[in-house]
Parts: sequence; structure tokens; C-alpha cells
Amino acid sequence: MKRLWAGFALFVCSVACLAAQGGDRVYTADQASNTVSVIDPATNKLLGVIRLGDDVPAALSPLYRGELLVHGLGFSPDHKTLDVISIGSNSVTLIDTQTNKIKGKVYVGRSTHEGFFRPDGRELWVTVRGENYVSVIDPLQMKEVRRIETANGPGMVLFRPDGRYAFVPSSFTPECDVIDTARYQVIARIPQASPFSPNLAVDQDEVWFTLKDTGQTQIISAEPPFATTTTLMTGPITNHVTFVRNKYGSFAYVTVGGKNEVLVYRRRPGLDPVQVATIQSGDLPHGVWGSDNGERIYVGLENGDGVEAVDTLQNRIIATIPVGQLPQALVYVSSATISDVGNANLQSLGEAERAIHLELAPPRGSISPAHASVAINSLGLIDSLQIAATGLEPGKAYQLILRGDGPEQALLQFNANSGGSAIAQTLGPLKRLDHRNTKAPRLVLEVRSATEARETILSQVP
Repeated sequence: MKRLWAGFALFVCSVACLAAQGGDRVYTADQASNTVSVIDPATNKLLGVIRLGDDVPAALSPLYRGELLVHGLGFSPDHKTLDVISIGSNSVTLIDTQTNKIKGKVYVGRSTHEGFFRPDGRELWVTVRGENYVSVIDPLQMKEVRRIETANGPGMVLFRPDGRYAFVPSSFTPECDVIDTARYQVIARIPQASPFSPNLAVDQDEVWFTLKDTGQTQIISAEPPFATTTTLMTGPITNHVTFVRNKYGSFAYVTVGGKNEVLVYRRRPGLDPVQVATIQSGDLPHGVWGSDNGERIYVGLENGDGVEAVDTLQNRIIATIPVGQLPQALVYVSSATISDVGNANLQSLGEAERAIHLELAPPRGSISPAHASVAINSLGLIDSLQIAATGLEPGKAYQLILRGDGPEQALLQFNANSGGSAIAQTLGPLKRLDHRNTKAPRLVLEVRSATEARETILSQVP
């Protein structure tokens, strides 16, 4: 499948190359393989990966020194430095975009999540989601210089283009904080429609932040008093949002993981946005970012181990590019490199290419709206499994069962959130679920109610 994607990307290159300049780069943070994938948007080809850590189980050693759970991304205003956030090792890695070499690392508080540079480039602000503050880092000295207290669980930070305000939604508290960047103080606390916000987009007029738990996207003014203007119902597992501007106007693109969709809204500051398109994507769209001219967006497929390039003038997918395992954040960085040196120090995907992608659907005759995608990624001796399910009963407990000729095995138990969605992970020797090149007895996955009735909700699609 990965080779087919690469071939398709080459086939459409004559179309896809129009929106990118040589030296532009697209980066994804690959959570399971602990890599950063590097894509050339001029050809829509994977150039290779920057390997920041080892695979599990090596990454679980008490002597382990690499990064773990590579998750967040940002970049400097001059586009020469990429910041990479690893939530498992509480670290910020600074990478030279010209050489793909690590310039340094800064370790901060528990469960760092996302980070971005101030518009003047003097500081890098990082949300420490496992605690209650934004860590302010001097990128030259490569050390934390102050902390700004926020609501518990800050999810992401982005700045208004003029740099006057920073906006910090929370992933644990129904509150979005507005920080006066000159005083390093929270000056407004805006109620969120629900507690779990992982991502936002900001311009001089508006702030959009996603609410993953309830499938909403909330819009507030970027001017005092920062009032909420509207809240959109965008769908289960609403992940990331980005703004683009092209010859047709100003738009917001929102990834909806539970429906495998990217929603397109025409932005009308002062008026409610209007949805103008729905783009069907691959499995579990997550990170999204646009090219500088607004003619392309790139969408990371968390359970598809790929990135889709979208022509925003026609709102259609023009290429799919294989990347590392479970891509999370994604950024488009123009003029990241000025020569072929920008391809240096990259490695191949290696073990990360050995992925299995499965679909689970309700049993025949059922009218349940439930659905799930499963990604099984090789970690060498063992594998990681991630299931993303929607259409479940809110708050109810479920089990993922491995069923075959022998005794059934419960792989994991999880609870649906208030929106009826769930994302859960487990580890184990799971490559045996791949029946393409084996005559072994067939094994299948099922999602069942964890109650005594143990009703089968979802079964693996052949």
C-alpha cells in the first residue's frame, strides 16, 4: 500500500507541484515511531525521517536517552528552526531545517504538548499539558526562562500575528486563556463549550479552537473582550484546524477524525462561517496546515500512517504520501532549505513501513452508527495497536477482543467519552492479524460491551 501511495504521488506531481517552491517542507510528528517525517511538497514525496528515539520496548529502558511519543510541532519566524515536542520524555527538540540536524534539547514539565515561537522569534512558548503553565524558552540559550500560569492542562499556544496576545485553550479545563505577551499575564479567561481542546488557529480577527471530546469548534474574537461568536458542530474526534487564504477568499479547514472528513468553511469575520465543502479523507485525519499561498493544505492521517495533499482551489485530494507511525501534528514550512543540503541526515522509514490498517463495522443487520479504524504498527519485537471508535454510547465501557479458533483474548478495555468516541492503545504481537501472506487460522477483532451482556458492537471487516 505504501508503494502504491508513492506511485500515485508521482503520477499527480505535474498538478501538485504548482503550489510549492523548491525548499518548502512539510513535517509530521510521528508518535509511535518517534520520528519526524520530512516531505517535499514540490514533488509530494517523502524525503525521509529524522529519528528522535527508539522503538518500544527499547524506549522503555531505564537507561533510555532518546525522545518518546513525538507529538507536537512548531517553527521559527525565519523558518530555519523546527521545534518538536515529545510528550513522553517532556522535551523540546530544536532542529535546523537546512541540515535536519538537532541543535539542542530542552526538558520542561510533565506532558509537554505543543509549542510555537513568538512572531519576533525571541522566545518559544510551550504548553505543559500535564501541569498548569506555559514554559517560555530562550531558543538561543536553550533553557526555560519563565513560566506563565494558566488553567490546568494547557493544550496549545498560538499568537495573534501582531504578537500582542497569545491564546491557550485547555485540554482538562473548560477555559481558554488569553495572555498579554508584554506582561506575561493572563488577562481573560474565556469559557470553553467543553473541557478538551487540543488545537487552535489564530489570525488578527478570530480564534478557532477545536473541542475533541464533544465534536465542536468554538470561535472567539481576537480582540477584547474576546467574546465567543459561535460554536460549530463539526463531528466526533474533531482534531485540528487551520486557516488559508487564496484567490477565492478566506477559509478554515477542520479535521474530523471520527468521520474521516475535512470540513471547509468560508470565513466571514463578524458573521457566522458557512460550510462550503466536505473532503473525504483517509483514516483518522489529525494534523493540518496550509501552504503560504493558500492553494494547498496537507492532512496527517493518524490511523493511515500517511499525509494527504489537498488542492484548496478545487478541494480535492491530489496525492497521498507515506510517513511514520501515527502522525500527530503537521506543519508546512516554506523556504525551510535553500539547497540540496536540506535532504541530508534523513533516514528511511525502516520498520515503520510495516503497518496494518483495519476497519470495524457493526454486525450485519445492525442499525448502530458505530464505526472504528485500527492501525497496527510494527515496533520490532512487538506491535502497537490504536483503535479510534465513534458512534458509541457515551460513558459506556467496551472491550477490544481478539477472536480466533482458540480462546478469545481481551486486548484492552476503554470508555466512550461524552461524545460517544474513544481512542485507545495497546501493545502485543499483533502482526498475526495480517492474513495477506499467511495460511494461519484467521483472527479477527471485535468491540464488545464490557457489561455482562457482552453484546458485539463492531466486527472486523474482511
